[in-house]
Amino acid sequence: MAAEAAALDRALAHLVSLQSRRGDWEGEMVWCPMITAQVAIVRQVVGRPVDAATREGIRRYLHSTATAEGAWGLHPESPGYVFVTTLVYVALRLLGIPPDDPLTAGARTWLRVQPGGVAAVPSWGKFWLALLGLYGWAGVTPVLPELYALPARLPFHPARWYCHTRYIYLAMAYLYGRRTTADLGSLTAMLREELYAVPYATLDFEAHRHDVTRGDLHVRPGRALRLAAAVLAEVDSAMPGPLRRRALAHCLTRIRFEQRESREQGLSPVNAVLNCLALWAHDPADPALAAGLAGLERWRWEDAGGVRYAGARSNAWDTAFALRALFRPDDSRHAAAIRRGAAFLRETQLREELPRWWDEHREPVTGGWCFSDGAHRWPVSDCTAEAVSALLETEHLLPRAERLAKTRLSQAAAFILARQNRDGGFGTYEPRRGGRWLERLNASEMFGDCMTERSYVECTASCVGALARLRARDAALTTRVTTAIDAGVRFLRASQRPDGAIPAAWGIHFTYGAFHFTAGLRAAGVLPSDPALVRAAEFLLARQRPDGGWGEHWSGCVGDRVVDAESAPVQTAWAVLALLDVVGAGHEAVARGIAWLCARQEAGGGWPPGPVNGVFFGTAMLDYRLYPAYFPAWALARYAAST
Repeated sequence: MAAEAAALDRALAHLVSLQSRRGDWEGEMVWCPMITAQVAIVRQVVGRPVDAATREGIRRYLHSTATAEGAWGLHPESPGYVFVTTLVYVALRLLGIPPDDPLTAGARTWLRVQPGGVAAVPSWGKFWLALLGLYGWAGVTPVLPELYALPARLPFHPARWYCHTRYIYLAMAYLYGRRTTADLGSLTAMLREELYAVPYATLDFEAHRHDVTRGDLHVRPGRALRLAAAVLAEVDSAMPGPLRRRALAHCLTRIRFEQRESREQGLSPVNAVLNCLALWAHDPADPALAAGLAGLERWRWEDAGGVRYAGARSNAWDTAFALRALFRPDDSRHAAAIRRGAAFLRETQLREELPRWWDEHREPVTGGWCFSDGAHRWPVSDCTAEAVSALLETEHLLPRAERLAKTRLSQAAAFILARQNRDGGFGTYEPRRGGRWLERLNASEMFGDCMTERSYVECTASCVGALARLRARDAALTTRVTTAIDAGVRFLRASQRPDGAIPAAWGIHFTYGAFHFTAGLRAAGVLPSDPALVRAAEFLLARQRPDGGWGEHWSGCVGDRVVDAESAPVQTAWAVLALLDVVGAGHEAVARGIAWLCARQEAGGGWPPGPVNGVFFGTAMLDYRLYPAYFPAWALARYAAST
């Protein structure tokens, strides 16, 4: 036990050392160079290019992330993608990198040998190239602005789509409706020659509309999507000018709302860069464009590895888990750090409602927490739930004046409850609005399950846990939350497969699902002897590796199957935390998992980064850089408290 205690002390000291001056924890959420390339492209297009230092920083980052073949993938461990590599290539050329530079020359060589080449880039790539005059608009899947001006009661209205998807397509619809095409000057002819293996003038772009290169394809365009695209193309060609102008004005109004109410950051940088292009297309001198470009800098990361733009910021998410890892009922050594972290969470709860949110098909935000610091005001169910759980678990370490007031706890409960779906599960930003059939209209081709909100195991488990803690804290909430907890538990039970596996949507994959599943059921009062928990534990026990750790490969998310991999710190911690909830600290498998973590701990108290640990939309893997700092520490702390 002395070795485990020493490892825990080092781990918690290391975690405290990562706390920022304002009290939060945040590690980079690593995705891929797509957004960095888009930021560079947009700044060049609107005539406000990045400065020399940023240009060199981006080049350094892109050099470090290229594959051995000279391409760029959809995530840190991905093989090359035509979509990402094409955008990076164009960005490099716009940044002034010559075509014979090793970075550009290698990428061009790789692109030329891919099946279909750049002409078969996925639809979002076709759209970006069309904006730059490097692809014919006839080959782009139509995105009509009139769709957004239709009555919201229609079952296919964008208001029923997943929020990230509908806001990406909102700006795309505006730009498509105007056929916005940037003037790249002499670079246009050069890039047309460099990107394609045949003369640009000979390409039949309309014939390539649904062509997708094999390596980028995840969801093949189906008959419904092809038919919809054909119909929309005909409708588009016959659209009266006055109707188009009204639809464009409607979209622009919504874009302005999103920019203004998100403090110019957008829901994510993916839609924010498109919003900036839309503002520029409307008026290059629009003051909102300068504000939008400044807002993009909130997504910026810069260190020795270069300059890049993250897909998200994770302040509240990381802080909530860090606090739960630090908390020990019998040890107040880290009370000061917990107090600072709690203050950060307390200050970042949203307390001001969006103006006329119903006109924008939004949901009330009061009482919620965002994934980030809250500035962009897009709160999420599980971020709120984890913040609530962290604050309630640690509140006895805080002076009474610094604890979250009952009114604000009640607002948090109301926010969480509003994200529950009819099946008992919880969505992320919103409850589900559209039917599963909308997934047939997924035009991204690279991603899956991205057209509609749905119920997620992780969100449901986090929300059930938070609601159970809120019920224990405030008896006045009992009636409101008990029914929701019971429905959430039923959803979790129904999500488990016969072999005990629980699929996740935001982490890799069944190990992450088991971690949340067990935590949610136990918080709701389900006994460890319950058959669902026993099956979950048996699934994990069967997957423990000979060295005592756990590991899953990211490809299991793509195929929705178990793919074993070498033991990893984060996944081992998830498994240990889940098993502690079911079989307890005395089980041999738990002891072996703890021994594995202790043996792999670095001298500074942390753990090696390990493989990618997160995912969204089935194919886009993420690397949460702080996961190896707090999840293993939390596992050691829970183990110590149980022995």
